[in-house]
Amino acid sequence: MISRTASFTLGSLAFLLIAAVRAAEPVADWMVDPSPYKANITEDKSRGELTLENGLAKRVLRLAPNAATVTLQNLTSGEHLLRAVAPEARVTIDGVDYPVGGLTGQSIQNYLKEDWIKDLRPLPGAYRFTGWEELPVVKRLEWKKRPEWLAKDHPWPPLGKHVVMHYDPPAAPAKTLGGPVVYEEKFDAFSQPKPGWTITASKAHARSSFSNEGKSGEIMALPDTSVFAERPWPEKAVSVELKLDAGDDTHSNAWGPGLALSAADGTTVHFIIRPNQQVFETLAGLGGKFDRAKPVSLRASLRDGTVVMEAAQDAGTFETIATLPFAKTPATLRIGKVGRGGNGGDYDGGDINANLTRCHMLEIAVRGAEPVVAAKPRADLPRVAVHYELYDGIPLFSKWLTVTHAGEKPVRLNSFVADELKLAEVESSVNNAPVSEKYNLWVETDMAFGDMVPEYANPCMKIVSDPDYPTQVHYERQTPCLLRCQPPLGPDQEVSKSKPFETFRVFELLLDSTERERRSLARRKMYRVIAPWTQENPLMFHKVQSDPKTIREAIDQAAEVGFEMVIMSFGSGFNFESRDPAYQDRYKELADYGRSKGVVIGGYSLLASRGAGDPKDNTTGSPARYGVMPCLGTQWGRDYLDTIVNFSRRSGLGIFENDGSYPGDICCATNHPFHRGKEDSQWVMWRAITDQYRALRAEGVFLNVPDWYFLTGANKCGMGYRETNWSLPRAEQEIIERQNMYDGTWTRTQSMGWMFVPLSQYHGGGAAATIEPLKEHLPHYEARFANLLGYGVQACYRGPRLFDSPETKALVTKWVSFYKQHRDVLDNGDIIHLRRPNGRDWDGILHANPTGREKGLACLYNPLDEEITREIRLPLHYTGLRKSARISIDGAEPQAVSLTPAHEAVLTVKIPGGGRTFLLFTE
Repeated sequence: MISRTASFTLGSLAFLLIAAVRAAEPVADWMVDPSPYKANITEDKSRGELTLENGLAKRVLRLAPNAATVTLQNLTSGEHLLRAVAPEARVTIDGVDYPVGGLTGQSIQNYLKEDWIKDLRPLPGAYRFTGWEELPVVKRLEWKKRPEWLAKDHPWPPLGKHVVMHYDPPAAPAKTLGGPVVYEEKFDAFSQPKPGWTITASKAHARSSFSNEGKSGEIMALPDTSVFAERPWPEKAVSVELKLDAGDDTHSNAWGPGLALSAADGTTVHFIIRPNQQVFETLAGLGGKFDRAKPVSLRASLRDGTVVMEAAQDAGTFETIATLPFAKTPATLRIGKVGRGGNGGDYDGGDINANLTRCHMLEIAVRGAEPVVAAKPRADLPRVAVHYELYDGIPLFSKWLTVTHAGEKPVRLNSFVADELKLAEVESSVNNAPVSEKYNLWVETDMAFGDMVPEYANPCMKIVSDPDYPTQVHYERQTPCLLRCQPPLGPDQEVSKSKPFETFRVFELLLDSTERERRSLARRKMYRVIAPWTQENPLMFHKVQSDPKTIREAIDQAAEVGFEMVIMSFGSGFNFESRDPAYQDRYKELADYGRSKGVVIGGYSLLASRGAGDPKDNTTGSPARYGVMPCLGTQWGRDYLDTIVNFSRRSGLGIFENDGSYPGDICCATNHPFHRGKEDSQWVMWRAITDQYRALRAEGVFLNVPDWYFLTGANKCGMGYRETNWSLPRAEQEIIERQNMYDGTWTRTQSMGWMFVPLSQYHGGGAAATIEPLKEHLPHYEARFANLLGYGVQACYRGPRLFDSPETKALVTKWVSFYKQHRDVLDNGDIIHLRRPNGRDWDGILHANPTGREKGLACLYNPLDEEITREIRLPLHYTGLRKSARISIDGAEPQAVSLTPAHEAVLTVKIPGGGRTFLLFTE
């Protein structure tokens, strides 16, 4: 007989065996085959929830009593990214902050339990959700595709689902509390505290008291010690307002004058002033400012499971300092010098020999609830719509706001937060805020500028500390765990009947791994979806002359060897700013000639780091990043942008290389026609430059922009090199070139970055650094093509010609043919990083293209003088190959090899000295 215990054990063993068999089965990977993962929208009316999910990512929005995201989950890993509920957005209208949606009442902010959600309440004063609709996924910009530069077609707009959530303005807030007074008291020199108060005074000094020399409410105590009065909380009370004076207590921090509410179970919230620092303190930390020379009014109001802390001076408007969870009914009220947590006691570091100080409780009023009246939306505020997109085949959401106004009087949108997420910490620390671990979430916006790397060109995305998170581990509550997406300045834009407003787009990519390559691959796949023009990857010749004769010669050379672009480079003499019709027509003839040969021509223009025609049209009042910057809110700035577009349209030029794009500079001028001052200058200039890029993108103009403008139309930026490196000896350039590409392709696809080849001298270095005469340096010229085209990266081949002899022409033709023969895998394949170049052993990469005929292409380079033989493990998981593969080495007959269970090919490879070996993988 088998006992119940034995049966349980055998059953467990059977379960483990089944699980092991399932684990050995192939697991679907969206990075290899994204096709099964389609975006869906479902509404569960019984739960009052709207869900956007595609099998990879899920976002759940609670719809009542207001709308808020309650789930953000990676369905591949199962990870929940949220620890608490936040507003869906925020807007500041005419100087007043308003949450958009949002729920409150969560008892703690460390995590969010499913059974808490049903009890959450509307966030006070927030915009109110009124309904949702599904709309088609929209184009952010028009894209005239250039299929001759694309290895495959990419859908635009991307495939997916689009939801719009509509919000009405909140009701007008009461300027003063209107509930009935259930208790009030004024403290003065002629009375004692009313009956019902219990006095607690520090024993650190014999004169510690709540009534000094018969003056009720005048507290005498040492700095950082406690003296307070406590009484029962009146029945049906919902708010307390205390007016106090810091007096000569200019030192206290730990036990400051203020109030505290305490529940029967001991849960306490406090609201005090710190006279020494002149800031307010609550459980959320420090905030706000006050003048200790004037009386301060503190207000604590119980609203929907929270306590709202507000403060005012000089009979001014109350401003919110903090909103904290507090779902309990207070048992007692304390006023006086109460400490952190609202308790009594003495600061351990207090000096009992210090001078006594005074502070004054002046008056208190406790009120009941105001009469319930139907709330009506304010007519003087705009409406807000929150847009969400979820795309097919990738765990990626997009989000943005539109603001419309039907009122007669325009309003000013001072600032906005397009998304706010209370993220579950990936690490925590009691002391210094953690910075080493990364969230499994990549967020960027299309308002980007100032760098060639997205981590530094993404000023609108910040992960900051959460002031409403009192139970975090960090002692000063500084854990970075609150994501906010908002402009660094402004936008300070007018919204009216005829002038609606649209924010930037936020893109949120949910990552399913902490492994660097997989995280990077997800980001690169994101750009293929939301910025597919970046996959245009033409071969570019940078011509150092611009006269018609040599441009025709350059077009002829490019056509003969298969190059697709001729760019009149910096220093060529080409003037993109010319408005002379005859000058523009001269280049129209050249552009027409180039098209007849299958070659597109274009030119270079500098914007940042040069002045406008008149210094008054430059940015003022704030240092420009590159020393000087024309303000794009001036007529000169708009004329410059329009001239480039009009020149391109008239002449048919197909490339615009905008060196020194707008880097995020600020202008404080108040007399420029297209911006008001500092607060709106950054938004206006960013919109101006991106409107230009959008206009050119719609014309099919290729955009080389040395800055992170990909999401607003740019094709390429620098791969991340230092220009003076191309003045080094030729042999050193070869290794540095591969390092730059290896490093640069962690943050972008290979088609998104350009490199540089100094055919003629660039910066310096003389004959040792340049390739001219080309026929005298054929091995080096070949090495550069093998490096660049092996990576699928295009360079600015800058000089007077592409070839200077039949041998040189044959070499260029050979490598261009190689690139075009394998363009599908070289452009569409994602780079897997094998080994970074170090000059001491082999280095290389693998292109993985699971949807192509050529599944993979490994490029292995040998920086040493002698041939080397190495056993190399090639990870083929992302190629889609599983049990076996056919491998061709340097074009030889393919050979079949078996793969390991980890989808690796283990090969012994010979790489010639100073050369390279290419391995092609097929099924």
